[in-house]
Amino acid sequence: MKIGKIIPRSVKNLILRIVRIPERIKVKIYRAAANGKIPFPDKAYIKWNYKIHTGDSLNLKSPSTFQEKLSWMKLHYHIPLHSKMVDKYAVRDIIKEKIGEEYLVPLLGVYDSFDDINFDSLPNQFVLKCSHDSGSVVICKDKSIFDFNYAKKTIVSHMKVNHFYRSREWPYKNVKPRILCEPYLKDDNAVDRPDYKFLCFNGEPKIIMVLTDRGSEDTQKMNYYNMNWELLPITEKIYPNNPLPDKKPECFDQMIEFSKILSNGIPFVRVDFTSVNGKLYFGELTFYHNGAQRKLFPLEWNRIMGDWLTLPSKTN
Repeated sequence: MKIGKIIPRSVKNLILRIVRIPERIKVKIYRAAANGKIPFPDKAYIKWNYKIHTGDSLNLKSPSTFQEKLSWMKLHYHIPLHSKMVDKYAVRDIIKEKIGEEYLVPLLGVYDSFDDINFDSLPNQFVLKCSHDSGSVVICKDKSIFDFNYAKKTIVSHMKVNHFYRSREWPYKNVKPRILCEPYLKDDNAVDRPDYKFLCFNGEPKIIMVLTDRGSEDTQKMNYYNMNWELLPITEKIYPNNPLPDKKPECFDQMIEFSKILSNGIPFVRVDFTSVNGKLYFGELTFYHNGAQRKLFPLEWNRIMGDWLTLPSKTN
């Protein structure tokens, strides 16, 4: 195995030790590192994590693909404002200033712990989510059959995790964990409300990922479109493509306008929106699409999107 002369000796020795130990021990080390339970160099973890998810070695010396460049930015491009932008609570101030408070999903409450939530005061339908991570969402559509124990277990477990360690996405490292409660927004014209994710490069949205059937990880589907809403032949291993064409949202032009505003001056950021009964709502900002650890197919799209991303100067 060629490690390369430019890697510090401490990182090189750690990688060599990982290669030589039994697989079951590797799994334990990986899980401990992914949860921040043991000290583990960011560079070594990012390379290892990339190998696990893609099967490829990560080129950080001269990155060229989209995922390689995003991985390089995890290590070398740290902007303090980005931490506020990924914080689902703090980012509300930015959205209010840049595009308007009316595009924020209303808040029913903000809590430091699950035990602070007064469920008697909440409406019959609501959504709980954490401010500092991804995937910690609990939906209540009817309080009379709401699984309180499942909700508590899910939220409490996520509150204990520093999302930074999972894939070393630096902006999440110092985000304060909080619990947000929002109203459940039901679209009268759709059983499932799609998410529209605009991949923006230095202020220019280039491509849109549409997620549908988001009830669970097992049912989610995705499609990619260009800015003319033409379906692109892009697939992923995690989610299958939606065989039905996605309907272009009524507020598509407004989404494009807001994507440009929110991504202005940023090498890469993904701007997420949703639409409920024709009303546009901001979702979240993400600096590392798919954690920079999932390849697109055909493989040429990893290179095309890599060409769109101009690496900034190192900040550290």
